[in-house]
Order: sequence, then C-alpha cells, then structure tokens
Amino acid sequence: MAKRIVLIKHEGSPRDDRAATWLARQGFELDWRSPYAGEALEAPDGSVAGTVLYGGPQGIPEIDRHPFLDEEARWVERCLRCGTPTLGLCLGGQIVAHALGAEVGPGPEGLHEFGYYEIRPTEAGRAVFPERLVVAQAHFHEFAVPEGAKLLAESALYRHQAFRYDGNAFAFEFHPEITVAGFRRWQDADWAPWDEPGVQSREEQDALAAAHDQAQHDWFVGFLEELFGRPDGDG
Repeated sequence: MAKRIVLIKHEGSPRDDRAATWLARQGFELDWRSPYAGEALEAPDGSVAGTVLYGGPQGIPEIDRHPFLDEEARWVERCLRCGTPTLGLCLGGQIVAHALGAEVGPGPEGLHEFGYYEIRPTEAGRAVFPERLVVAQAHFHEFAVPEGAKLLAESALYRHQAFRYDGNAFAFEFHPEITVAGFRRWQDADWAPWDEPGVQSREEQDALAAAHDQAQHDWFVGFLEELFGRPDGDG
C-alpha cells in the first residue's frame, strides 16, 4: 500500500499538529512541501497515499500575489483525478474549493471565527460528524460549495464549514488538527485578531478548549483513519 502523505504548509510553524502526529504514528512517510518557499509539487504517483493542505496567512482573493496557490490548486486537481484522498484545512479547504471552481472570499459582515465554535452537521454530514462538535477556528474567509460537492457542516456565523467531493476529498473551514498548545501559540501571535467582531475572549477560548478539545481530538483521529487508512493495509 502507498505510504507517502504529502503535507503542504503555508508558513513556518512547528510541524506538531494532530494530522502529522497521527499519520507518523501509523507509519506513513511524511513528505512536507512548502510551495510558498519555492518547493515544487510533482504530479502524484502511486506512492502517494494522500495529501493534507494546511492553513496559512494567504488568501485566494489575493492569488495574483501568491501564484504558488495556483500550483497547489493544480496539485489538488491532479489528486482528485487520481482518486487520492485529499484534506484541506482552512486555507487548504479554500484551495480545494478554488480548484473545483467555487468562489472564496470574506465571510458575512466581516465576522471572524477565532476560538472554539460549535459546528452542526447537515443531513449529508451526519455520516461524518457527530450531532454536536466544538472545533478550533481561525478565519474570516469562507468557500462556496462547489458543484457536485455536498455541504457537511455549518456554524452559527459561517454556513459553509465543510464539504465532501467525490467520496474522498474534504474541505474544512476549521482546524481540528490544532492542539491546545498550538492554539496558545496563535493566541500569542502578532496576527491574533482580538479586536475583530465574532472573536471570543481569551478566557472563553481557554474554557472551551478545556471542555471540548478531547472530543475534537477523538473525532479527528477517527476521521483520519477513515480517510487515509493505514499504510500496512489493515485500516
């Protein structure tokens, strides 16, 4: 069975997220790529078991300033044609949507989701999500749902939180990969949008993380196993 997972980064944060940690523990080879830093993406071959596209500070509406995002969209298109399991997270999900021809842009009324927010599944999403899940968020853009895709989840502020395309391609607007330690780094970052509408206070974020992070973790590692299986072929 193919063992290589291509993980696409858009900034230089530590590589200690839940997706990478779980995939490495299962025995997958982690092939990190940073197109924003000039690293190339070759066409996927039979060694590629899947791909994860992470979040980042760039945006699809500014794709002319960030031409590497077009390269990543072409990578997604090739993965979809090959049936390669694909997961896009926040900006990564927006790249998947863009590759499928959907619009991406700022959300309603300039609202930001920065903290831990409840998402609820649509009818189609009940096969993927529990009835209630509180997840880490850090965004103010959203994707439209591409033609042929199914909307899976929504939140009170953003209707388009997740979609599925063609069985094994997923786009999430949220960040289930982020650990509590990782989110604390975000809280302390220069870009943290504390004064924007929709943002939770740090105290609220900390309380929600303590209450809900374990459930987010448990759901996400189960989702990863369902999407990527195991490299020994037993999953």
